[in-house]
Amino acid sequence: MNMTSVIICRCEEVKFAHLLETFERHPCSSRELKLRTRAGMGYCGGRNCRLLVDKIVQELSQAPMSNELPLKHQPPVRPVSFHNLGGDQP
Repeated sequence: MNMTSVIICRCEEVKFAHLLETFERHPCSSRELKLRTRAGMGYCGGRNCRLLVDKIVQELSQAPMSNELPLKHQPPVRPVSFHNLGGDQP
């Protein structure tokens, strides 16, 4: 399996290769990488890929984790009930 074809952020369909290319062009922090690639900016708000993006930047920069603001995740803008998604009506 080619590691560069692995999707890191499923919500925004950001592949590992895209993260690598972006980091090579613009060596940056995980926050900047998130903003440049949209990794972690999808429906889940970064709950699935935030730690992977942090780890990738740490490995690529070969530097210890800094005291910068960590990537955060947040809940959806407004909760949606199953009823609104087409669930059975009571």
